Amino acid sequence: MKSCSMTGCAQSLAIKAISILDFLSPLIDLTLRLWMADVFWKSGVIKFNNWQSTIYLFTYEFPVPLLPVHVAAMLGTTFELLCPILLTLGLATRLATLPLLAMTALIEFTFDNNIQHYYWAMLLGVILLHGPGKLSLDYLIKRRFGSLPRKR
Repeated sequence: MKSCSMTGCAQSLAIKAISILDFLSPLIDLTLRLWMADVFWKSGVIKFNNWQSTIYLFTYEFPVPLLPVHVAAMLGTTFELLCPILLTLGLATRLATLPLLAMTALIEFTFDNNIQHYYWAMLLGVILLHGPGKLSLDYLIKRRFGSLPRKR
């Protein structure tokens, strides 16, 4: 049985823990993207499937400042359907988070003060600042055509 000093054992344990976290990081990135995609996709599908109700909501319940009702409803629904697809694929990921962050802020500060919106904003902020991670089309594209070094 091999013995090690306390410092040596702690260092070895830390290196193993970091390796495990490095391995799990892309899965966490994917989970965040899928979680946010699910939230907005479900809302977009509901709006798309019942357009009359959507127009009613944008007219009476959630009027968007400075935008005509039909434009706000169309933009909101489009972003809620398109951006989740991009998040799921990890394609144009950072760009896809911007309308979702804007919608989250608009909802929070004009219609519904809800702690859940802060969680959405934090998760979208992580995706925006950190990027989509290695399990994404963005990563594959950047690796193929961009500046990411290839592993040999």
